[in-house]
Amino acid sequence: MAIVEAQAGKEQDVWDFLNNGRAIVADEPGTQTWYAFRVSATTFGIFDTFASEEARQAHLQGAIPAALAENGPALLAGQPDIKLIELIAVK
Repeated sequence: MAIVEAQAGKEQDVWDFLNNGRAIVADEPGTQTWYAFRVSATTFGIFDTFASEEARQAHLQGAIPAALAENGPALLAGQPDIKLIELIAVK
C-alpha cells in the first residue's frame, strides 16, 4: 500500500498519473488486483495484491515505482508512504 500527498495545484495531475498506472500494471501477470484511490482533496493511494512474494518484488522493481520516482518530485509534496502489508482475510 502506498499513500501520496499531491503538491498544491497538482491534484488533477496525480489523479491522471494514477489513472494511467492501470495500463502499466495490466502487463504484470503477478499483480492480481491494483486499486488507485483518493482519500482527500490532496491525498491519494494505491492498494495492490500479488500472486506471490516474487510477483510483489517484481512489481516493486517495475514500471510503476520507476514512473513514481521520475514524476514524483514534480507532483508530490513528499516521499510516498509505502507499507508492505499482509492480508489476513478476504471476502
